[in-house]
Amino acid sequence: MSTENSWFHRRGDLAQGGWESVVDANTPGWAHTGIRVAELAPGDELALDTVGVERIVVPLAGSFTVVHTENDEVTTTELAGRASVFDGPTDVLYLSAAATAVLSGVGRVAVTTSPTTVLRPTRHIAAAETPVELRGAGASSRQVHNFGTPQSLDAARLIVCEVLTPAGNWSSYPPHKHDEHLPGHESRLEEVYYFETAPAKHAGAPDGAASFGMFSTYSSPAGEIDINAMVRTGDIALVPYGYHGPAVAAPGYDLYYLNVMAGPDPERVWLISDDPAHAWVRSTWDGQDVDDRLPFASGKDET
Repeated sequence: MSTENSWFHRRGDLAQGGWESVVDANTPGWAHTGIRVAELAPGDELALDTVGVERIVVPLAGSFTVVHTENDEVTTTELAGRASVFDGPTDVLYLSAAATAVLSGVGRVAVTTSPTTVLRPTRHIAAAETPVELRGAGASSRQVHNFGTPQSLDAARLIVCEVLTPAGNWSSYPPHKHDEHLPGHESRLEEVYYFETAPAKHAGAPDGAASFGMFSTYSSPAGEIDINAMVRTGDIALVPYGYHGPAVAAPGYDLYYLNVMAGPDPERVWLISDDPAHAWVRSTWDGQDVDDRLPFASGKDET
């Protein structure tokens, strides 16, 4: 049985070379996706100096400058960023697998990755261009920023989105999996969950560091896995296979996660199968309204 000790990592457990967390092909049992997370202060720089990896640079809090080089051409892209992940979409930058880059700025930044030799064009996606989806209904309402999905971005392998779940709500629900190649029905995708939490607006919490949510993953025929974890800002769950969900925002605390997916199938597509025991829950959303606390947008109090 693969337990949460194998696939769930607390903030800082995966620190490496100036990065707070690093997941890549050197991570045991991992092959198709990756993430790097860092906190930058004035004057700090971090290099993305290998080719053969496509990337999306995602400001979590703050603004960043990316100086990227491709075919001997140097380009500087400014990412306006945001105050926090709960302040609506952000500018992001997709970097071709032929590009290298240097990051600078002030704040927290994530770089999502997937190894590939297939080249797709580098692209700056402004916050205003990001498709914002309100998914589910009632207590299963959540907000999805689809800047890195197949419908929005021409990438080689990466599928990336952000999910924001209001306090007390459930997301990644019903539990679902994507670990079999069933054309037209299900695709094989590794998945990274990177989490952040914060007191809900006007919640009056005395200590934002105490914010938390819950996350679960359990076995499927593709493999045995068991994660049942309290999650806080900076924590990372790896889902190589298995049913995953729910991700639950505790009452009083909003929950964010950045999803990074890629896999070995020839098609870049996100196709899932619900756990048959819980798939019926989707029908209960009929006739329910989307939570009126959504969408999260610029102006949420920083915590």
